[in-house]
Amino acid sequence: MPTPPPADVIEPHATNEIETRVEFDRRLAGGDLTGLTVQGLRLDLDPVPDLSRVTVAGTLFVGCRFVSREVGADLVRRGANVVPPFSGLPYPTQPSHLYTPEDLAAGFAEAGFEGMYDTRVYAHFRAHGGALPDVKEALGQRLHDHGVDNALADATRSWLAAYGPQSVVGIMGGHAVPRGSVPYRMAAVLGWELARADRLVITGGGPGVMEAANLGAYLAGHPAEELTEAIDLLATAPDFTDHDRYTAVALRVRERHAPPVPRQRGADDLAWARAGGLAVPTWLYGHEPANLFAGRIAKYFSNAIREDTILRLARGGIVFAPGRAGTVQEVFQAATKTFYGTDGSSGAYVFLDRTFWTTELPVESLLRPLLAGSPLGDLSPSIHLTDDVHEAVRLLTAG
Repeated sequence: MPTPPPADVIEPHATNEIETRVEFDRRLAGGDLTGLTVQGLRLDLDPVPDLSRVTVAGTLFVGCRFVSREVGADLVRRGANVVPPFSGLPYPTQPSHLYTPEDLAAGFAEAGFEGMYDTRVYAHFRAHGGALPDVKEALGQRLHDHGVDNALADATRSWLAAYGPQSVVGIMGGHAVPRGSVPYRMAAVLGWELARADRLVITGGGPGVMEAANLGAYLAGHPAEELTEAIDLLATAPDFTDHDRYTAVALRVRERHAPPVPRQRGADDLAWARAGGLAVPTWLYGHEPANLFAGRIAKYFSNAIREDTILRLARGGIVFAPGRAGTVQEVFQAATKTFYGTDGSSGAYVFLDRTFWTTELPVESLLRPLLAGSPLGDLSPSIHLTDDVHEAVRLLTAG
């Protein structure tokens, strides 16, 4: 039976959505759930709620578990819509909250990398068609990803209300960059400085540059010397293909260098954002170990949705560290959004490592004339190349 990520205890922001048992019990006491959406709750656990007398006209129960099938059938007879969780799946079909590093790493202490929740879901994904699943699996994955979409909107609402969409900065780059390398250290410093400047760091949630950026944000409340110590410890397991050692050292760093902010769910709507930021990975690349330094993790099955989500949120600019096919894809996918203003105005595009982006992969020479011809006007001045992390931060935090 799949176990969804544990629920926060804070009140949900959207009044028509019920995502915690606390809120559900409060609404249930009023005797009326008309028109509400109840997402991913375990209603089969003590105390089992009595649903027989509550009004449920137009209520949607999606991904919820009831004590018996008869309960769900009775709700339908009385006007509710019930989309039950699918059986046989190792993941929730309607997660009501984003994942945490603890959620994805669950099982590692007992059974190593192969026993982790994250790894077990990937094994299931591969065994059921990968990117081409059968109908049942495809529906289960789409319901899961819809739940993640909804949870992501809830999780970022407080941050965006406090700091605005231009405060979200994306950091893209190669997944194969080893821990302890110069590019890794630069990305970590970048994430550290941006988080300290009240920027929400968002990455693709993988290893390499992505892990480094979330690591920097994770330790933003610590001095720079402690970030260096953490990287030095991580560098003892530099290769992400050595899964058990790689994950074990990450968990050791988390334990040794815990952020000096509340980590309890519900203690602070913005605590997670200030201690690791956001990661948006995908099980399409599930062979890559989970990035365990993000404050919250929006993990999708669909890579297309995942890529669009990262770029849609990163309205405060994007740093492109050296990378290969995946990073270049992100460059031009972001450029398309900027060219047409799909998601509103974009921030700066900062290419880190001038030689790489002008000589090895001369993306910059293609991008400038493209953005110069935007129907919104000449957007090419938004492109910047630098070898200096501190300059990159200044460009992204100017104004």
